[in-house]
Amino acid sequence: MSAVSNGVSLAEPRDFLALLKPRVMSLVVLTAITGLMLSPGHIHPTLAAISILAIAIGAGASGALNMWYDADIDGVMSRTAKRPVPAGRVAPETALAFGLGLALLGVCLLGLAANWFAAALLAFTIFFYAVVYTMGLKRWTPQNIVIGGAAGAFPPMIGWAAVTGSVSIESVVLFLIIFLWTPPHFWALALFKLKDYDNAGVPMLPNVAGERSTRIQIFAYSLLLVPVGVAPWLMGFAGPVYGIASVLLGANFLRHAYATLRMSDGDPKMIAAKKLFGFSILYLFSLFAILLGEAVATQLVLAFGG
Repeated sequence: MSAVSNGVSLAEPRDFLALLKPRVMSLVVLTAITGLMLSPGHIHPTLAAISILAIAIGAGASGALNMWYDADIDGVMSRTAKRPVPAGRVAPETALAFGLGLALLGVCLLGLAANWFAAALLAFTIFFYAVVYTMGLKRWTPQNIVIGGAAGAFPPMIGWAAVTGSVSIESVVLFLIIFLWTPPHFWALALFKLKDYDNAGVPMLPNVAGERSTRIQIFAYSLLLVPVGVAPWLMGFAGPVYGIASVLLGANFLRHAYATLRMSDGDPKMIAAKKLFGFSILYLFSLFAILLGEAVATQLVLAFGG
């Protein structure tokens, strides 16, 4: 189906919303707000809100540029075939222009509302995701998710930089939580979507190294992730609620990762991998939601508790 019929565009507002990858954007917004709230210093609430909006726009730009470039492989994968560009509802050049326009808007808005260091970090993140990962790593190496995962890990660091104009060890820890979470999260998905990636010619780890090697690496990254997930409490910039939750959530993450490790090759149901994938989303959202909740509570106590 063409994106234009009888001179009339088939695109609806929801198609442009889909180009932004709203589910990914929700994670970006949560982690960016968390970084902003945990950072030392002060930013006016209005400027803080504009900064978060700018980061969200930047995330949307990355999604649109990714969908523009990946339309060919999205069209042959069941998970992505109905996206606006491969489905023919949005023309590729429209998605490209939309993404570039949003990228410019997001970077400039963040620079004007916060500072140009944070804006430069946002610009680098968009470039890394759209060019380094999407155009380069994704189709060339089975380690695409490991290296490319850095793009999704930058938002809390950008939120931190929006207030401080710099980065710190605390923001690096927040970065590392997402960075180390990304491989087990996406490789679990790749295990039960292996045929999709085969059809698209994308060299995901299970397709190249095999299922057993993938399961071993999932477990190895999980072993690295869990202590880093507890680190904010150990380092003193998260409270006891986070400490307890991060330990319990981490133990459950390892339980799912171990169950995935013990799966047999060619398991038709992939139940353990599916459970790990689902729980990994809950794990990351929970960690950052609790961090954010503690930060907000601390601010309220300082403001009204005397």
